[in-house]
Amino acid sequence: MSCARCFPHSRFSRFSRLLALTALLLLALAALPAQAAEADAAKAPREGILLVAFGTSVPEAEAAFRATDKAFRAAWPDSPVVWAYTSQIIRKKLAREGRPVGGIAAGLAQLARDGVEVVRVQSLHVMAGEEFASLARAVLLDVAKHPGRFRAVYLGRPLLESRADAQDVARDVLGALAGRRQPGDALVLMGHGQEKGRADLVLEGTRSAFQTSDPLVFIATVEGSRSFDELLAELRAHKVRRVWLQPLMLVAGDHARNDLAGEEEDSWASRLKAAGFEVEANLVGLGEVPGIAERFVEHARESEDDLTREPRKE
Repeated sequence: MSCARCFPHSRFSRFSRLLALTALLLLALAALPAQAAEADAAKAPREGILLVAFGTSVPEAEAAFRATDKAFRAAWPDSPVVWAYTSQIIRKKLAREGRPVGGIAAGLAQLARDGVEVVRVQSLHVMAGEEFASLARAVLLDVAKHPGRFRAVYLGRPLLESRADAQDVARDVLGALAGRRQPGDALVLMGHGQEKGRADLVLEGTRSAFQTSDPLVFIATVEGSRSFDELLAELRAHKVRRVWLQPLMLVAGDHARNDLAGEEEDSWASRLKAAGFEVEANLVGLGEVPGIAERFVEHARESEDDLTREPRKE
């Protein structure tokens, strides 16, 4: 027999239980976005960096590589950073000295062993000439040889391609010399260039950006169309007396220490002295100039060129 006085209490108990269950459900639903975010983070593919340069065997020049390496490790603190040199001659020499650095295929294999799923291959070339083209071919061949090894392989562009790139680099290079170079001093930058003129137009655009910032900046190349003779004529036309020499190359390696500032009579420094100029050599590779390594980091971050996928059709 039921008691009428018990009904209100029974209804109240059921109502309390319903409220408690509703609160628990709401708490569980509130936790779902955080759990989903944690799950997404756990599923995020691991990235790795492959830095590709021609290479150097000059110990003093490696400061530029160390600065670049530091910038990339700071930008990707949880990712492996692996180096590759494209010059087989330099790789063999370093191996004999007990300082081995692998090539592109070896670097990609190392990142695969490290459990990397997304690779950012960053060219450390100054301009997209023959060396950059060889790099791109080598990466494509390796991707084709090992299909499915990585989810994505992004290729970062060289330092100088756009007008903004040239303006940024000009600002960095000129800023690094501020306080040392006096008014009226010329700055001569030695680029590498290429025998058949590849990247000449990028070089001319870079030259224009520098001279817009400072008319006493001149660029010539070891190879390519901008010769030393043209440089000498420009310096004479501007009636400068003192010339600063600096490489427009990632490292101050063999070209900088011999062709640019060497004591041999055919070096640029010797020829300029013979022509009556005062000469100061600033043997600093671009990689050592504050801000330049961060330009490469930006190019790596911005790259959407996934070499594992077919190009999109227009």
